[in-house]
Amino acid sequence: MTPSRLSTAAIICLQLLTSLTSAFVPSSQISGAQQLTTTISKTHFTHSTSKNPLFSSASSDNDTPDFSNVGFLILAGGTGSRMKANMPKQFLTLRSSPVLHYSLDLFLEKLPAHCAEMSVSPPAMVVLVMDPKYQPEYQPIVDKYEGKLAFANPGKERQGSVENGLKKLVETTGNGDGSGGCDFVAVHDSARPLVTIPEICHVVSDAKEYGAAVLGVPCKATIKESEDGTLVARTIPRSRLWEVHTPQVVKVEALLRGFEKVERESLEVTDDVSIIEALGEPVKLTRGEYTNLKITTPEDMDVADAILAERGVDEIQLV
Repeated sequence: MTPSRLSTAAIICLQLLTSLTSAFVPSSQISGAQQLTTTISKTHFTHSTSKNPLFSSASSDNDTPDFSNVGFLILAGGTGSRMKANMPKQFLTLRSSPVLHYSLDLFLEKLPAHCAEMSVSPPAMVVLVMDPKYQPEYQPIVDKYEGKLAFANPGKERQGSVENGLKKLVETTGNGDGSGGCDFVAVHDSARPLVTIPEICHVVSDAKEYGAAVLGVPCKATIKESEDGTLVARTIPRSRLWEVHTPQVVKVEALLRGFEKVERESLEVTDDVSIIEALGEPVKLTRGEYTNLKITTPEDMDVADAILAERGVDEIQLV
């Protein structure tokens, strides 16, 4: 039996054991290992892809777009209050490296190497949006990737951080006269260390076709709506719900227009593609992976660690 099949078989067996245990034992008494097994099994298997072209992934895993006009923003300015840690979650150690380093390594090393193998251009620039008090610690990495990595300061909210990062991206890649530079920006949360190269290629390809695209997966949970947090108002049809991830990829020109509209009309937006939705322009749903989870709670670190172990990820060396 191959390692991948053995892993799948082990997960299935453990999932069945967990199901039988939960049928006779109160959930409060189920061990953390059993709960972790259940979580991993949920991320290991995915729904079949919808036939609707707006919901499907790119047609081929080998379809790598040209990244020469694409810049990446890594948002690393959050405080991570729900982690109950003494530092922001992006700096916590996941296996052997800080959570943030997995995104840096992906965009600065692994993705460019993949592009070289596929004979296409790598990303034009990576902008790291980070609190100034942490920037000195990361200056050696910026120096190593001079011309490929730059700092930007965070804003008060996500939108402000994206605006600041976008300004830096335009500043560092443009010709100073409004020409050249990046046509597309891919915004990624540093708290998502598990995104894969195929996911990135798919969402960038879709953005180039539709103008904007976001990674996402069909929602598994049943969602209830409540007006007061006590009583259920209604059940929202799950077949229409998607959980969105990052990167979210948007035309730079459209995002700049969207920022103006949001400010002018005092609109409330929760993510980057919401700004494009406010313009009335299409956003492509690119089918991603359930493993592209966001580190939010301490339990998420355990799940991410297990996924990285299964992938056999090596130690990251950025400097």
